[in-house]
Amino acid sequence: MSTVRMNPEWVPADEPDYAIPPGETLRDRLADLGMTQAELAARTGLSTKHVNQIIQGVAHISADTAQRLELVTAIPARLWNRLEADYRSSLARLEQRRNLTNDVAWLKELPVKQLIARGVLPEEPSDKVARVRQLLAFFGVASVEAWRELWLQPVATFRRSRAFEAKPGPVAAWLRLGELIAQDKACQPFDAGKLRAILPKLRALTVDSSATFLPKVQELCAEAGVIVVLVQEIPGTRVSGATRWLSPTRALVQLSLRYKTDDQFWFTLFHELAHVLLHGKKDVWIEDDLPGDAGEADPLEQEANRFAREILIPRQQERRLRTLRSLSAVRAFSDELGLASGIVVGRLQRDGILGYDVGQYLKRRLDLPETD
Repeated sequence: MSTVRMNPEWVPADEPDYAIPPGETLRDRLADLGMTQAELAARTGLSTKHVNQIIQGVAHISADTAQRLELVTAIPARLWNRLEADYRSSLARLEQRRNLTNDVAWLKELPVKQLIARGVLPEEPSDKVARVRQLLAFFGVASVEAWRELWLQPVATFRRSRAFEAKPGPVAAWLRLGELIAQDKACQPFDAGKLRAILPKLRALTVDSSATFLPKVQELCAEAGVIVVLVQEIPGTRVSGATRWLSPTRALVQLSLRYKTDDQFWFTLFHELAHVLLHGKKDVWIEDDLPGDAGEADPLEQEANRFAREILIPRQQERRLRTLRSLSAVRAFSDELGLASGIVVGRLQRDGILGYDVGQYLKRRLDLPETD
């Protein structure tokens, strides 16, 4: 279940498929008063044609006209203004609904069932136009065109740079979930010096219990201006982490825990923090597979890989690392560095020193809850 709560604004109200012009109320009032349209025109100083157009819903009731109608009909101007506003709003809604009918095919691009299962979208109403409106509200955009402009640009860059093809709709939905969670999170203005200073503290948490380290990670990073959220992977994303800037002073690191082991979690975290520290605030970084293996053709991804590797196992220890052949040696080396043994095993596996079937039990399985 997602920790993003369903917003009532994402659920279109059950509204009629017609709009009632304020002229209907005016027609009824004239009947009550026994007054003709021509007499109303004479009393208000409006033309007979204008009065007829108001009754037909063609002409707007302006603020000035509402004041005149108040004096003649004894119905307050504020009511005429409200009736006019409601009518125009209904017309716009009906026009939007007609237009959204052409966007129903967009639903096939999005993980609608998964968002319903997570409680982000309601089960009802289930008609396709209503779903389009719900999803536009979820993404915070007014049209599918705006969605493509705002959400697909970073996803398209991500897809072009990878060997496999992730589905852009689920990736965009996953990113939006993280953004919504982060909106309510407090953090200090970003401070690169503070972030660098807490890196050793973050690294020391690798030996902590999986039940306790995540809140500590989030608290430390928030003090440096980085919000860290965990959002479970949506099928079709194939994303392990992402980094972007919500504002010039607030960075967001979003993790999926796609690989539910401690070595992958910590490598991904430090890889994303490298993007925060080393790379531009206008970029969106989305990691697909293992951060240690992905993006090898991108020099900035390579830089982030090196950063994460060297934070976890300092460069001066690499020669000794390559000599480790037994799991007892791995444990002793890990204890000496104050590092979880699973992280060392994962590094040795990626470097080809150990097989992927060796030492797996030293990796801790993580089953962390999504960020509240």
